[in-house]
Amino acid sequence: MRGLLHLPALLASLALLQSAESAASAKLARAAAISDAVSQAKIQVNKAFLDSRTRLKMAMSSEAPTPRQLSAYLKHAKGQTRMAIRFGQVWEESLKSLWQSMSLTNVTDPSLDLASLYGEVGCGAAPAVVKCQKKSPYRTITGDCNNRRNPALGAANRALARWLPADYEDGLSLPFGWTPGKTRNGYLLPLAREVSNQVVGYLKEEGVLDQNRSLLFMQWGQIVDHDMDFAPDTELGSSEYSKAQCEERCIRGDNCFPIMFPPKDPKMKTQGKCMPFFRAGFVCPTPPYQSLARQQINALTSFLDASFMYGSEPSLANRLRNLSSPLGLMAINQEVSDHGLPYLPFDSKKPSPCEFINTTAKVPCFLAGDSRASEQLLLATSHTLFLREHNRLARKLKRLNPQWDGEQLYQEARKILGAFVQIITFRDYLPIVLGDEMQKWIPLYQGYSESVDPRISNVFTFAFCFGHLEVPPAVFRLDENYQPWGPEPELPLHALFFNTWRMVKDGGIDPLVRGLLAKKSKLMIQNKMMTGELRNKLFQPTHKIHGFDLAAVNIQRCRDHGQPGYNSWRGFCDLSQPQTKEELGAVLQNPKLAEKLLELYRTPANIDIWMGGIAEPLVSGGRVGPLLACLLGKQFQQTRDGDRFWWENPGVFTKKQRDSLKRVSFSRLVCDNTHITKVPRNPFQANSFPQDFVDCSAIDELDLSPWGAEEN
Repeated sequence: MRGLLHLPALLASLALLQSAESAASAKLARAAAISDAVSQAKIQVNKAFLDSRTRLKMAMSSEAPTPRQLSAYLKHAKGQTRMAIRFGQVWEESLKSLWQSMSLTNVTDPSLDLASLYGEVGCGAAPAVVKCQKKSPYRTITGDCNNRRNPALGAANRALARWLPADYEDGLSLPFGWTPGKTRNGYLLPLAREVSNQVVGYLKEEGVLDQNRSLLFMQWGQIVDHDMDFAPDTELGSSEYSKAQCEERCIRGDNCFPIMFPPKDPKMKTQGKCMPFFRAGFVCPTPPYQSLARQQINALTSFLDASFMYGSEPSLANRLRNLSSPLGLMAINQEVSDHGLPYLPFDSKKPSPCEFINTTAKVPCFLAGDSRASEQLLLATSHTLFLREHNRLARKLKRLNPQWDGEQLYQEARKILGAFVQIITFRDYLPIVLGDEMQKWIPLYQGYSESVDPRISNVFTFAFCFGHLEVPPAVFRLDENYQPWGPEPELPLHALFFNTWRMVKDGGIDPLVRGLLAKKSKLMIQNKMMTGELRNKLFQPTHKIHGFDLAAVNIQRCRDHGQPGYNSWRGFCDLSQPQTKEELGAVLQNPKLAEKLLELYRTPANIDIWMGGIAEPLVSGGRVGPLLACLLGKQFQQTRDGDRFWWENPGVFTKKQRDSLKRVSFSRLVCDNTHITKVPRNPFQANSFPQDFVDCSAIDELDLSPWGAEEN
C-alpha cells in the first residue's frame, strides 16, 4: 500500500526524466542540424570564392575585358573584407537551409538557436578585434577604438547603419523586382534601365555645365565618397552554370540580379537581354538579432580620415609604406616619375586591367589605400597629390623634430592629412552642396560626443551618388597658360576609365590638375540629369566594348540594398509625402517630370530613393534638393560629432596647430606638389584664367612650426 502511495510521484519523476531526455535529444538534434547546414554552406561558399577569383584572373588575362569584368576588378573584396563577406554568405546560406529543413514559418522561430548558428558560422571571428591602446594619440588604421564605449563603432568591415528598417520583397534578403509578378505597394516596379532611359537620359550636351562650380567640386565629392564607404560585390555561385545564367542567360539567382533591357532598348542589339549585376557584399547580423534582414558591408572606416590614401586594413597600410625609410614615408613608384615628382606605386598583381586599355603602353593600375584609385584619371590624379603631400609633410616634420622615428613621422603626417580632408570638406565643399541649409543640418561644432553614432548609413551611399550628375561629358588638359594642352587636350569621359597610361606616358598630372581648377562641373538639371558618357559608356574604355549604365546600376543597387522608397525617406526627414501626381509635381516644381515618374512607378511611395532624391529641385544656393540635404547633412554631422579624433576636438591638436590648419587649401596642395605656379584663390568656384588666378606666393602655406620640438 505504501508503495502505491509513492507511485504518482515516481511516474511524475519518470515523465520529467523523459521530458529532459527528450529536450536534450532535441537540442542535440538541432545542434547537429546547425553543424551540418553550416558545413554544407561553407563548402558551397568557399568554392564560389575560389572560383570567382580564378575567373577574374582569367578574364583579366583576355585581350579585351568586358565592362562587367572591369567592374568586378574594382568591386572585388580583399583581405579582411573578403573574410567578413564570406562569413555573411555562410550565415545566410545556413539560415535558408535550416529554415527549409526545419519547416519554420519564419527565421525568428524560437526553435532556431541563432546564437549557436552565429558561433558555428564563426561570425564573431570576422572582422578581427583590434586591441585598443587607450592613450594613443593616433587613429587605428581600421577605425576601431575611436569610441571607447563601443570600440567597433565606425570601424571597417562592419554593416552599414540602417536609419529605417530594410525593405525586402521577402522581408529577409530578396530585392523588390526579384520575383516576376510580385508587387510593391500594389504595383510592379519599373525596370531600372527603363527609368534611366525615360527620366535620367538626354541627347544634347549643350548647356549642361555649372557656371559657378569648377570641376574640382565634382572630383572632391568622389574623393570624400571613397574615404567613407565601399561595399564590394558578393561572390557568384561556383558552377559554370551560375556564371552563364547571370552573364549570358540573364536569369536571376544566387547573387545575380541582372538589369534587364526594356523592349527596343538600343543596347539589346549589342549586349543581349541584360547588363549583368551582382549583389553587394553583406555581413553576419549583430546579436541580439533584432533584424535578420541582409545588411550590406562597409569595407572602409566611417570616419573622414584620408583612409582612401592609407587603407582600412593593417596589411594594406603596411604595403603602402616605405618601411625601409626612417622618415615615415609612403612608398612611391620606382619605375617612372612625373618630371621628377613621384607617382603612386604600381599594383604588382597581374594581370592589370589598365594594361589592356593601351596594350602598347602597358601601364599597370596604381596601388593605393582604396582599390578604386585607377577607376578614372582624375581620381588617380587626386591620389597622387595626396601621396606627394604626405611625403612632403613627413620630411618637413623630420627637420623640425630630428628625434622622431619613422612611425611617429608617418602618424603625424597622416593625422595632418586627415585634418586636411575634414577641413576642405566642411569649410569649402559642403556649404556648396547644402547651400542655405548648411547651418540647419550641420550647426557649428560643439565637441565630440560618445553617444553619437558615426557609422555610415546605408541610405547615405545612395544620397551621396548625387555627384554622378555633376560629372561632365569630357575632361580637358591645359598648359601653363590654361590653354588646351597637346594634340588631344579634350578627352571624352569614357576614355578616362583605367587609363593610367595617359598620366604616366602622356603629360603627367599637371595638365589634368589645371583642368580641375579651370574647367566646370556639370549642373544637375531636371531634364538633363546624367551624361551619356556614364549612362551608356561606363567602363567602356575602347570602341570594341559596350559600356554599362551607371543610372540603372544605382537604381538596381537601391533595390539590392533593400532601401525603403522615396516617401518613407521624405517622412524620415519630416518632409511632405506626396500621394498624387499634383502633389508630386508641386514637390518637384515640375509637373512633367512628376508625370513621367508616375507613368513608371505608379505611386510616389515606390520611387527608388536615388531617383527621387536627384529629381528634386535644388535648395537655395546648393546643389541638392531638400531630401538629399537632410540625408547628407545628418550623415556629415554624425560623422563629425561621433569622431573622437575630429581635428577641432580639444586635445587632438594644440590651439596653435589648429590655427595653422585653418589656413590649408586645395590650391596650396597644388602649389606644393606640382610644377603649377598659378592657382585660383577659391578652387571650387568656376574660375577664368588669368583674372581669377594668382601666383602661388599669394596662397597661405601650412606653417608646421607648431609641430616643432619646442612647441610640444
